[in-house]
Amino acid sequence: MRNFLSGLVCFIFPTIAWAREAAAFQPLNLTDNPLAIACLGLFALAYLLVMLEEVIDLHKSKPILLAAALMWVLISLLNRKLDIPPDQARRILRAELVEYTELFLFLLVSTTYVNVLDERNLFKKLCAWLSQRNLNYRQLFWTMGILTFFLSTVVNNLTTVLIVSTVVIIIGRDDPRFITLTCLSSVIASNAGGSFSPFGDITTLMVWQDHKVDFVQFFPLFLPALVNFIIPTLCLHFAIPRGCPLPPEHFTIQLKQGAITILLLFFLTIVIAVLYERIFDLPAYLGMMMGLVFLMFYAYRLRRSKPEKSFDIFHQVRDVEWDTLLFFFGVVFAVGGLRYLGFLTLASHTIYAGMGPTHANILAGLLSAVVDNVPVMLAILHMEPSMNLYQWQLITLTAGVGGSLLAVGSAAGVAMLGQARGYYTSLAHLRWAPVIAVGYAASIAVHYWLNAS
Repeated sequence: MRNFLSGLVCFIFPTIAWAREAAAFQPLNLTDNPLAIACLGLFALAYLLVMLEEVIDLHKSKPILLAAALMWVLISLLNRKLDIPPDQARRILRAELVEYTELFLFLLVSTTYVNVLDERNLFKKLCAWLSQRNLNYRQLFWTMGILTFFLSTVVNNLTTVLIVSTVVIIIGRDDPRFITLTCLSSVIASNAGGSFSPFGDITTLMVWQDHKVDFVQFFPLFLPALVNFIIPTLCLHFAIPRGCPLPPEHFTIQLKQGAITILLLFFLTIVIAVLYERIFDLPAYLGMMMGLVFLMFYAYRLRRSKPEKSFDIFHQVRDVEWDTLLFFFGVVFAVGGLRYLGFLTLASHTIYAGMGPTHANILAGLLSAVVDNVPVMLAILHMEPSMNLYQWQLITLTAGVGGSLLAVGSAAGVAMLGQARGYYTSLAHLRWAPVIAVGYAASIAVHYWLNAS
């Protein structure tokens, strides 16, 4: 009877069965096979094209999606050649689909809220308010840095730098050096601020959803993240020109109806997501979807009012960053293919067992300066190294702030290269890499001092 009920539950809720099958799956040891090596080469080539996105003007989702699809074709051929039952590959694909779906729904809701708030002129109003404060360049430099640091804990770091760069370019239009250094500081601040909040970065979200770090256990990373932001920003401070920028003309923005209410609904949605996870022991994305329902009902009310009859919430859903969401799909399934073939197990034994978790996590942070931190963190989660809470907090920190070492090391840096083209460049970022590296090392030291015990 118990087996019958278990089978019935798995039939009705197939994701439970898929998750159990994935947990029981043992990766194969096929890393020496030519087809497996070809899969690794496909992934490396695709990611090279991703890193050159700004140069070749090719959306990052395209090469990684193609690589993931071709990799699983090669895996299928390999299974047939070695007489491996196809059910093994299907089980891991279903598990990867469940993992991606959870991430997708979470990001879909948060990005929709950000798009609606932008459409309601909330961020433009913030820019207008700052431009009218008559701050000098150095005061404005610190204001933008601190604002970016805290805003990125709720709004992802990519969106944060897009918001901040708009006001920086408008206010600092007469001083290119101010724009360059403030944009650089904003990239550092967004990566640091996003590293101590589950909502601040994709990597922290993945670590939280994988139950490696609880919601409140991210907060001990606040001081290490703050140190990572403060040290290079202090050095940049002395290079900021003195004087005051001229106030921009005709930069008055009015909030549209319901902007503050939608902002409060966004914070309520975050609270609900945390309550689902902590109190009800349910996935956080269910709470996010409830928050999306609240937004849709409020949007319905706005449409019923005369001034807002043209407002359509599904226009904001349509305008989410689909390139990024599809990129994550490709990464999840490509890394899942490498896991299936045994490459991640080999890497875990070589790096984590050979070097120890502390050195491996610091190295992973340095790697995230070259390779985006999402596949780095996803690979580590799939390696399943034996680490305590301190070490999981360490890799969360290093994967987040390590991307600041180079302009292409984070989504925030890549976005800033496009948004502040001509002002913020890879070379300008590289000139300040030594002081950013000092901040990286100092944040690790502070984390050890505060949290190692």
